[in-house]
Amino acid sequence: MGQISVEPKDVVQRLRDGMAHGVLSFPLTSLRGDGSLDLESYRAYLTAQLATAPGAVFPACGTGEFFSLDEDEYRAVVQATVEIADGRLPVVAGIGYGWAQSLRFARIAEEAGADALLVLPHYLVGAPQDGLVEQLRRIAAGTGLPLIAYQRGQVTFTVESLRRIAEISTVIGLKDGHSDLDRLQRLTLAAPDGFLFFNGAATAEIQARAYATVGVPAYSSAVHAFAPEIANAFFTALREGDDAGMNKLLRDFYVPLVELRDRVPGYAVSLVKAAARLRGLPVGPVRAPLTDPSPGDLADLEKVLDDGLSLVGAVRRPA
Repeated sequence: MGQISVEPKDVVQRLRDGMAHGVLSFPLTSLRGDGSLDLESYRAYLTAQLATAPGAVFPACGTGEFFSLDEDEYRAVVQATVEIADGRLPVVAGIGYGWAQSLRFARIAEEAGADALLVLPHYLVGAPQDGLVEQLRRIAAGTGLPLIAYQRGQVTFTVESLRRIAEISTVIGLKDGHSDLDRLQRLTLAAPDGFLFFNGAATAEIQARAYATVGVPAYSSAVHAFAPEIANAFFTALREGDDAGMNKLLRDFYVPLVELRDRVPGYAVSLVKAAARLRGLPVGPVRAPLTDPSPGDLADLEKVLDDGLSLVGAVRRPA
């Protein structure tokens, strides 16, 4: 199949509209106990997730264990997401590794009907600014889908590089996972009108207020993957400027969750999946190199989850 083109300005507007009314959903990828993809369970899980009105859906990204999916599994996940979303909200699929392999995934996402792509940090090595820009240029030259760059880990863009990537016609935005608000403010001021920015910090609600002050109110919510009631309550409080409501959720749920997350590398995904299982959601275990939480950490997670749900008048498993 030839390259599929999607008008970037249309995707930007759809994302902007979605970001105004809901969090960005990064769904988990359902796996069986033996580690194989459980597509039927993923479809059931995603249907429930989309019923909670997120602003956009980002399948097969970090929370969805992109790094552990082969190309056939990736195709199945993105296709299922596009079918279930059914045009109601934008579908932004993750791609990554080097530019050549990114394009293999990009073409699969194109054929599956994705609206845009999130370019995850490249594999292993550091790179100079010229290389980071060239990476995006090569991906843009090989796909017609709009691109959102993701700076995290070994990827950090300077103001000059931001200007250069923004000149690539299909690069529509930047997701930030560094939480350097001084640098991020400089980037937002240097960007052209209409360029999108996203808060991609781990457990983004912790820093959502601070990001909003530098012009980045949109954020991805890992909590939405297992407790959309809590995620949506925080989003509403942020949008309405309800500092007391945000502080209560942060103090009594998000901070304890982050303290638990920081105990073990990889818990940013493993705890999310475990919390989803505690709620009876069909997501299964994580794949190596991630590990599921220890019994002690799982017991602590149960308490954090129950405390958080009680704050918004919800229960772990409704009768």
